[in-house]
Amino acid sequence: MIKIVTDSTADVPQELMERYDIRTVPINIQFGTETYQEGIDIDRPTFFRKLEEVMPTSSQPSPGQFVEVYKELVEQGHSVLTVVITSKHSGTYQSAVLAKSMLPEADIEVFDTLSISIGTGYQVLAAARAAEEGKSMGEIIQLLEGIRSRMFLYLTPSTLKYLQRSGRVGRLSGALASLLSVKPIIKVEDGVLEAFQNVRTRGKALDRLVELTAEAVGTAEPVKFGIPHAEVPDEAEKLRQRLESTFNCDEMIVVDLACSLTVHGGPGVIGLISYKV
Repeated sequence: MIKIVTDSTADVPQELMERYDIRTVPINIQFGTETYQEGIDIDRPTFFRKLEEVMPTSSQPSPGQFVEVYKELVEQGHSVLTVVITSKHSGTYQSAVLAKSMLPEADIEVFDTLSISIGTGYQVLAAARAAEEGKSMGEIIQLLEGIRSRMFLYLTPSTLKYLQRSGRVGRLSGALASLLSVKPIIKVEDGVLEAFQNVRTRGKALDRLVELTAEAVGTAEPVKFGIPHAEVPDEAEKLRQRLESTFNCDEMIVVDLACSLTVHGGPGVIGLISYKV
């Protein structure tokens, strides 16, 4: 059977990870000289408490971490499809590919989702569901390529300081960042996060996420939606209700944004991910 491996940024709800036996390789989070493995030796309350004291960084898993998971699955007789965060902002894809090269006899493929959070997660779920249906490796990769090509991701932070420091978002100029009232709208384009519009208030920023999504996927055809957020559950719930009353929702996943992504977006960041079924 084909087993799916991903990284801890994918934001697939735990019950679905268990349902499809999806394996996770953790991203590393550094607070000064302290290094933690996401989801293993640091929990969300500890992360946000430490975030108030030290600005953290993140780094990709080592190839050895992937090899450990690959070996276990291969020894059980499985093929492996690894589905990971965009290679444009993380070295995770390269680590997974290098790990594959260390096991040349194994049937392992690595897929770059060119996305983040539940944008990656929906591709992980699609792969796991297709594998359960008995699809071949080639069929699953072709399926993922189709989803990847029609996926839209927009997000807005509540503060600019984390984006300024991380440098992960293109075209976020110093002049813009000095305007504390500006709320940038950020999109993922070919795997790259780009700031491409600015609005003045949080409310208008959330409105714009919905407007852009409507322009991208329409309101009539079935669409899968994801709402990743960092510590703003009330806003996420209001956004969910708005989407369900406006769009033809095939599936809706509201998730806490991975801590390793919150490092770059900061508390209060909220996103809207969509693709036509």
